[in-house]
Amino acid sequence: MGHAGMAATAVRYLRSVGAPTAAPPAVEPLPRPDLRAVGDDERLPVDPAEFRRVLGTFASGVTVITAPPAEPGEGPAGFACQSFASLSLDPPLIAFMVARTSTTWPRIARAGVFCVNVLAADQGDLCRGFAVSGADKFAGVRHDAAPVSGSPRLAGAAAWIDCAVHAVHTGGDHLIVVGRVTALGADDGDRGPLLFHRGQFASLGS
Repeated sequence: MGHAGMAATAVRYLRSVGAPTAAPPAVEPLPRPDLRAVGDDERLPVDPAEFRRVLGTFASGVTVITAPPAEPGEGPAGFACQSFASLSLDPPLIAFMVARTSTTWPRIARAGVFCVNVLAADQGDLCRGFAVSGADKFAGVRHDAAPVSGSPRLAGAAAWIDCAVHAVHTGGDHLIVVGRVTALGADDGDRGPLLFHRGQFASLGS
């Protein structure tokens, strides 16, 4: 009996026992949930300038996030970042926030790894250099490679935290980047941290 005969016999048998011989009807997909726009009652009740002024009273540390070249012929990436925080002890996670308009973040994302350089009180000029766009931010900047990711570890930084990108979440006009810590270290000297407060650099006791 050929393949056609075997198929016909199988169909006759399935019909005799009442089994369906045709493919079941396609399952209709569930309706998509309605996408709700931000309501007027959820919007910021003050103008952006007032928002920045009030939030500027919160003093924060200052970091430079760096990453190794993601592609051949590309240089390392880096940008100044004050929106940084520790997140979890077990597993060890940190987080930083970056504007969705950043041109540096896509390069860090492609690398998949980064190093957080916590700046010391005397590194304000270094921070300014990494806050600009379009320039070679690493020109004249001494650095070596972080031990796991190979990301630039800036000389003189108060601390460094080597990370792999763990997750990325949206947060309004920013992205919330979660990093899994792979190595870290700190300067044992007595230099204080570089702080940012009310739109300018500050240090402990100033």
